[in-house]
Amino acid sequence: MAIIIDETKKVIVQGITGREGRARTRLMRAFGTNVVGGCTPGKGGQEVEGVGVHDTVAEVVAKAGGVDVSVVFVPARLVKGATIEAIEAGVKLVMLVPDRVPLWDAMRIAQCAAANDAEFIGPNTLGVISPGRAVIGMIGGRADSAKQWFNEPIPGRTVGVMSRSGGMSSSCGYYLSRAGLGISTICHVGGDPVLGLRFPEVALKFEDDPETDAIVLFGEIGGSMEERLADLCLTGRVTKPVIAYIGGKAAREGTRFSHAGAIIEGDRGTHAGKVKALAAAGATVVDGFGDLPEAACAALGVAVEAS
Repeated sequence: MAIIIDETKKVIVQGITGREGRARTRLMRAFGTNVVGGCTPGKGGQEVEGVGVHDTVAEVVAKAGGVDVSVVFVPARLVKGATIEAIEAGVKLVMLVPDRVPLWDAMRIAQCAAANDAEFIGPNTLGVISPGRAVIGMIGGRADSAKQWFNEPIPGRTVGVMSRSGGMSSSCGYYLSRAGLGISTICHVGGDPVLGLRFPEVALKFEDDPETDAIVLFGEIGGSMEERLADLCLTGRVTKPVIAYIGGKAAREGTRFSHAGAIIEGDRGTHAGKVKALAAAGATVVDGFGDLPEAACAALGVAVEAS
C-alpha cells in the first residue's frame, strides 16, 4: 500500500498549460500517475502531454467520473481561487505547489477544506511520491531519476518519510534507499506557516498503512507539529518507530531557518524543545542528518546494506 497517492488515484493538474504544469505533468505521467485531465481557464480543447485541457475543474470531474487529487501549478495570487474551485467541485485532496501564497489566502483555503471534508498539502510543497506507484508534484525532477533514487517497499524494512524541507525530502529518501531500506511514501508537507496536512496527520496515515514499518521525519525549528507528533506517540496513537532529525540547532530567537514557517518565537518552536518532546515520547532523535539511515535500520532491527 501507500498513503496519499498511488496508481489508482485520478489526478488533475490545474495550470497544466503553464511551463511548470507542462513539465510536471510529463514527470507524473512518465512515473505512472493516473493524470486524467488538466484545467486552465480559457484554454479548453487543447492537449498537454497527451492530457485533455478543460476550462473548469467541474468539467474535468464530470468527464473523468470523479477526481481524487488536484495538483495546483498557478501563480501564488491565484492559488486560493483555484483550490476553492477544486474543493467545491468535489476534489477531496488538493496539492498546493506554489510558494509565497498570502497567509490570509492559506487560512481561507483551510476553512474551505474543513467545511467540505477535504484535505490539502502545502502551500510551498515539492510533492508526494510513492515509489513504484505514482508521484504528484515534482519530487525526483524526472521520472527516470525518481525511479533510480527511491527503493520500492521491502517487507520488514520499509519506512515512510515526511519532511518540512523539499530538498531534504528527496535526500532522506535517497540515503535511506542507499542503506537498503524500502520507501512506502515520501511526503513534503511544505514550508509555510499555515499548512494543510502536517506531521501528526501524515504520521497517522503511516500508522494505518500496513506496509510502513517505521516513520522517518526531517523536522525544523518553529511551529509545534513535531511536539504534536510526540503527543500522539505518548498517547499510543502512533506506535510505529519514529526516527527524527531536527534542523536549525544553531538558530536564535527571531531567526528564520530556510522557510517562512521555521522561525523561533520566544520559547516556542525551539530545537531543544522539539528534541526533548520527541525523545521523551520514545522517538529516536539523531544529532546529524547523516545518522538517519543507520538509526532507521537499528529501529527496525535490520542491517545497513551497502549500496
